Amino acid sequence: MNADRLSATFAALADPTRRAILARLACGEASVMELAEPFDMSQPSVSKHLKVLERAGLITRSRQAQWRPCRLQAAPLKDVATWVADYRQHWELRLDRLDDYLGELQTKARQHGRKKR
Repeated sequence: MNADRLSATFAALADPTRRAILARLACGEASVMELAEPFDMSQPSVSKHLKVLERAGLITRSRQAQWRPCRLQAAPLKDVATWVADYRQHWELRLDRLDDYLGELQTKARQHGRKKR
């Protein structure tokens, strides 16, 4: 996995408009006009978002006569999922250790409370 590609993917996903566009494209291909409909922005602004997504490899655009459909490309999302999965194990181990520590504190607190009586 190329670190620059991963950085480009994360940068593209950082914007809520681009995430909404990807969610729409997960349902199937759409034109720029269809993608622009739910947003209060101009078509050129939506096109700028599409260019970011395209550079990150998250979408492709093709030409079919007058229609230029956009399609979701999921491979970069798989790279993100793989990267997150590598860290998930680390996070879960730390959370398990925290859970053990909190359990020890609760046990000590109960034992300490009994001694006072």
